[in-house]
Amino acid sequence: MVLWSIVASCQFWLSGRESFLACRALLGLLQGGFIPDVILYLSYFYKHHELSLRLGFFWTAMSIADILSAILAYGILHMRGLEGHAGWRWLFLVEGLLTLVIGVFGFLLMPAGPCQTASWFRGKNGWFTERQAPDSADTVVKRLLTEETIMVNRVLREDPSKSSMHNREPITPRLLWDSLKDYDLWPLYILGLTFQIPMTPPSQYLTLTLRNLGFDTFQANLLAIPYTVGHMVTMLAITYLGEIIGELTLVSMSGQVWALPFLIYLNVVNTSEVNRWILYSVITLLLMYPNDDAPLYKRGNRSLLGILYYIYRNKKRDRTWEGMSEAQRLAYLETTKDEGNKRLDFRFSH
Repeated sequence: MVLWSIVASCQFWLSGRESFLACRALLGLLQGGFIPDVILYLSYFYKHHELSLRLGFFWTAMSIADILSAILAYGILHMRGLEGHAGWRWLFLVEGLLTLVIGVFGFLLMPAGPCQTASWFRGKNGWFTERQAPDSADTVVKRLLTEETIMVNRVLREDPSKSSMHNREPITPRLLWDSLKDYDLWPLYILGLTFQIPMTPPSQYLTLTLRNLGFDTFQANLLAIPYTVGHMVTMLAITYLGEIIGELTLVSMSGQVWALPFLIYLNVVNTSEVNRWILYSVITLLLMYPNDDAPLYKRGNRSLLGILYYIYRNKKRDRTWEGMSEAQRLAYLETTKDEGNKRLDFRFSH
């Protein structure tokens, strides 16, 4: 965060196409590992089924940052002409410096893991307290359990493979190659590369779209706020519902229910009398199952096959795991050399 905030601030001095492309390339390089790192970091503290709602709050925090950025942009862009510089230059400089401050405080405040919370900045005793528990019912011997011990044990019992994780361990070429050749993860890689493509262009260019509709720069930045608020509410509602039900796929599909009225509208309305931009937005909803893909709709059904694949993999492991005795399971957990999603006690979320 510190590094990309410095690059973001340097956009104040952009002088042409070359410097613009260099800054954007550096930003992409420095920001690329941020979200995966956050997910890995949270996995040190929470079980896998607890992560969806926590990650929902993480994305909500990013949306709140977008709202604050829009409000700041409204004021900073009024600095147009100050010291002879354009308003957008001041915007990059000020917001980049604010991000730099947040990055420095984040480095100091965020511990490396649940067992490393003590420091001169966070307090010499750390964040967690001690709890007293009896060793057994027939002894007066007591032992002290720290909250960090409880936290680590509950996470490891849910996913023993996390015992091999180390927050200081670098990604070696061997680890990278092992990940690339893991065919169970190929659908996730494809999804990770493509899932934001439909959403990112409209959201990133929303202010430009509003400008083309006749709003000035300041109004366009403020009008981006309602969209972000709606995004936050929908995201938290869906992730909370998914955590309660325990079924991510069906809950995620419910987020598309809003499209149904538009599809009905497109079917019954006389399109010759409709604003063409409304018509264009409705048509994009049909791209998942276009007419030229009928009657088999292979492109759309590939997504469904990916979900079925992970359901099949989970059920296959369930049969193997349930066919083992308790002693066999314990022996497997103690002696297995399987790692990550290759472990018999690992289940894919779907």
